[in-house]
Amino acid sequence: MASKIGFRLVVVDEAGDVGDAARSGASVTHLQDALAAALAGGGPAVAPVSAGGGVEQIRSMLRTDEPLERDDIAVVLPTSGSTGEPKGVLLPASALLHSARATLERLGGPGVWTLALPVSRIAGLQVLVRSLAAGTMPVPLVGRFTPEAFRAATAALPAVGSVRRYTALVPTQLVRLLDAGPVAVDALRTYDAVLLGGAASAPALLQRARDAGVRVVTTYGMTETCGGCVYDGRPLDGVRVDLSLAAGGHGRVRIGGPVVFAGYRLRPDLTAAALADGWHVSDDLGRWGGDGRLEILGRLDDVVVSGGVNVPLLAVERAVASVPGIAEVAAVGLPDPEWGTRVVAYVVLRPGATPPSLADVRAVVAARHPRAYAPREVIVVDALPLLPSGKLDRAALLP
Repeated sequence: MASKIGFRLVVVDEAGDVGDAARSGASVTHLQDALAAALAGGGPAVAPVSAGGGVEQIRSMLRTDEPLERDDIAVVLPTSGSTGEPKGVLLPASALLHSARATLERLGGPGVWTLALPVSRIAGLQVLVRSLAAGTMPVPLVGRFTPEAFRAATAALPAVGSVRRYTALVPTQLVRLLDAGPVAVDALRTYDAVLLGGAASAPALLQRARDAGVRVVTTYGMTETCGGCVYDGRPLDGVRVDLSLAAGGHGRVRIGGPVVFAGYRLRPDLTAAALADGWHVSDDLGRWGGDGRLEILGRLDDVVVSGGVNVPLLAVERAVASVPGIAEVAAVGLPDPEWGTRVVAYVVLRPGATPPSLADVRAVVAARHPRAYAPREVIVVDALPLLPSGKLDRAALLP
């Protein structure tokens, strides 16, 4: 039976744009102290909430005055994921700490972190947990994410040569830093690992970063798995990945092991659908590559049917992203009287780039995939809509 009566919200002062970190070091320190006590079992569980994130609505949704379902819960993380339905993810202390320690082991040992992501989201929160596991203090960005703010935080890291340096970014942030020029790229090069997750990373972006000397490590995971649990396609120690195989060699991704969450706060219905025999049943499609690495093909609800062909939108985005001059891509399916659904690509251009022709984009996509994958319209936009987590808000592109 749960012994902790309720838990407490920890309100953190965060700016509103994607990738913004806490605006003050004091805010981070306050949360890290509360988190340390919760992980050690000497304090109540915490629910980090952004000051601008509807604190009272979250408090009501989580019902903080009622007992927790289990007494080993250290964090209740409010999230709406990609579905838009708000819920509280119950994360045991053991799961958070296993994730943090397995990450440090995979990366080569303890180190100091630059905090460039919101601590009210799992990717930013795990920077704090990893820092606690390593006995170090993270250096937060101040204010909105900009290349200048990132460079300043990097410069504030300890200069001792034996101390390893880490940070975690979403693809949009990496694009901004690479586009900012030599000073920002030089800052990126000082890191022993730059974790990149939260959204799919285009192969062209990864190649561009690695060609610039940036040590990028791609991550896959979600709040329900304490963040990234598959690094560069390979699960962390103790993590199990299973694919319920279907035709074509791909299937629904299930994740098991000590990083899996304990359920959703006071939502046994949602828990039963997402947690089965200790496995988290995700909404993602994946397949094993020829080298044994996990490849994520997209979400189950991000597959559209065009001309009778199933089109995974993530595959379209990756192909379009390889077109010269394109920095970011979002693909959607829109109603079409002839094809049922037509694929439309929204693209953000690199600075100074010329918009590609529709024919060129279609040719690139059709060279890799069935012709039905090729977009029938390409729309240039200044920026793509993003969720607070940094993931693409695909629904915002629909009429």
